[in-house]
Amino acid sequence: MIEPLRLIVNDISIEYGARRVLAGVSFELCAGETLVVAGANGSGKSSLLRVICGLQRPARGTVTIEMNGSILRPSEALHLLGWVAPDLHLYRELTALENLAFFAAVRGMRCTRADLEALLDEVGLGGRGDDLLAAYSSGMTQRLRYAYALLHHPRILALDEPTVTFDARGVALVEQVIARQRERGITVIATNDPREERFGDYILRLGQER
Repeated sequence: MIEPLRLIVNDISIEYGARRVLAGVSFELCAGETLVVAGANGSGKSSLLRVICGLQRPARGTVTIEMNGSILRPSEALHLLGWVAPDLHLYRELTALENLAFFAAVRGMRCTRADLEALLDEVGLGGRGDDLLAAYSSGMTQRLRYAYALLHHPRILALDEPTVTFDARGVALVEQVIARQRERGITVIATNDPREERFGDYILRLGQER
C-alpha cells in the first residue's frame, strides 16, 4: 500500500520581468498518479516544474506537499523530490560513480560502491561507473541524470523532457521508471512531444509560446 501523499499546486503564476508566462495554474495529485504538463516552448512547463521542486519562486501561489495528512515544511519536502532535466549539471571531470557518491554525500546518505553500481545497472550503465563523464554520450549522460534523481528514492519525481537524447532502449527505461514511481509516489512530466503524453494519467495543457 502506498503511503498517503498529496501534491497541491494552487494558483501558481510565474513572471520574468514584465512577461507573465503562467497565470493561476492549479492542480492536485495523489500517490500513484502521473501528470503530463504539455505545451510549446516558452509556455512555462520547465518553470512550473522548477517551482514544484523548490528551485524557483513563483510570483504568486503555493506548492504544498502533504504526507499522512500532515503538511511538510519546505526543508522536509526537499528530501522527497527528484529532478531530471536536460540542463541538470553533472561533473564531466568525475566518473559516474564519483558523481553519484558526491551527490549522495551532499544529501547526507551513506552509500556503498555496491549500492551505486546497482543504481547504475538499473539505468543501463552497468560496467561504466569508472568512466569519466567526459567520455559519455548524450544518451549515457541522460541515464546518469536518472540515476542522480533516483538516488534517494524520491516520492515525487519531476521529469523535464524525459526522453530527450534517448534511443528506443532509453525510452523503455523512462517507461520503467514511471511505472515504478506509480508504486511509491507521484510523477510530473513536462514535454512538448505529443508521444510523451501517453505517460500521464492526466494532461495539463499550457498556453502557446508568447
